[in-house]
Amino acid sequence: MQYILDLSILLVTAKTLEWLFEKKEIHPIIAHILTGIILGPFALHIISPSEPLKVLSEFGLLMMMLYMGLTSSFSAIATNKLKATVVAILGVAFSFILGFLTVMAFGKGLAAAIFVGVTLGNTAIEVTSGVIVRERVKREISSILMGAAFADDIIAVYLIGIITALARGELSFLPLAVLTVKIVAFIVVVLLISEFVFKRSKGFYGILRNLNVFFTFTLVLTFLLAIIAEEVGLHQIIGAYLAGLTISRLRERKDPLVISRIKLNELIEDLQVVLTEFFIPLFFIYVGLMFNPTMSEISLIMIALLYLSAVFGKLIGCSLGMKIFGFDWKEAFLVGIGMGGRGSLEFAILKFGLEKGLIDQSLFASIVIVSMLTAITTPQFFKLYLRKIREDKA
Repeated sequence: MQYILDLSILLVTAKTLEWLFEKKEIHPIIAHILTGIILGPFALHIISPSEPLKVLSEFGLLMMMLYMGLTSSFSAIATNKLKATVVAILGVAFSFILGFLTVMAFGKGLAAAIFVGVTLGNTAIEVTSGVIVRERVKREISSILMGAAFADDIIAVYLIGIITALARGELSFLPLAVLTVKIVAFIVVVLLISEFVFKRSKGFYGILRNLNVFFTFTLVLTFLLAIIAEEVGLHQIIGAYLAGLTISRLRERKDPLVISRIKLNELIEDLQVVLTEFFIPLFFIYVGLMFNPTMSEISLIMIALLYLSAVFGKLIGCSLGMKIFGFDWKEAFLVGIGMGGRGSLEFAILKFGLEKGLIDQSLFASIVIVSMLTAITTPQFFKLYLRKIREDKA
């Protein structure tokens, strides 16, 4: 029963750090990962990764992806979907290229370089949304930012499938083509079901009326899609994310009494407490516990270059995407800066890569540090640049 004591120490420490960081508007993820690093093998060695903690963290990861899906919305990019998609694709492309070239320059190998490029390509939607809410940017810019971050998640779904194939040694043309067809088919089928069942079907009201039944249905759907995703060659988290995403389409129902929206919000509120206070922190704490490089494995130069790759990849790619649609450089750079944060999905990919041997402890530690730095600095850079734009207009 040692894991219960470990669990108690980890959660108390994590929530204490989270409370302290909250005053400085630092994302809770930072507090959770630092808890694992400080109490784990790297620093104090009070707690080591164990099988019970790993199982809880993996369940926490599935629940985190479900929650991300539930809080996403297709309608967020309805008015600017083309702009958001182009901005997202260019941001992913430039981040991938810079990350890939950096890792290759350090002689880490092709598989590791592809993995890092994919990891750095994604934007943390939770960091972007936090920036938008706090700084109150104009509607079109916020729509493009949220839409691009959402499109990043969809791109990441595909790229995670590629990484899974890479881990299985299947990264050649024919298996990759088959995998691509599987991924597209799986996503299309799930989204079609979401369109006709969750958005349009009137028969779904029977489940919505009882929140306990709705809650159980959500968990069953999450586990079912996670299992199916794994069976078709994807990662379980893709299924969990799509489960949340399909259920989130209840917001789009034409419902004069807004019952579907009310029940969806109730579900999210009920889930939020147990997920954000227990399961989701456990996943990030476990990532911190896995952080255990020797000092000789930590390269400050590589960390600095990967950080610059992450920041400038999004800045260059997303800004160019904005310029294609005629925005001025100030608004283009604002979106490029806002897309710079990394977070939840990156750490999920990192954990997978380390466990499957795609990256070593040195790269794992470096990208954990880089992701934490972007989560801290992106809101600050965004705030300072937005203030400068407003001062110039005054």
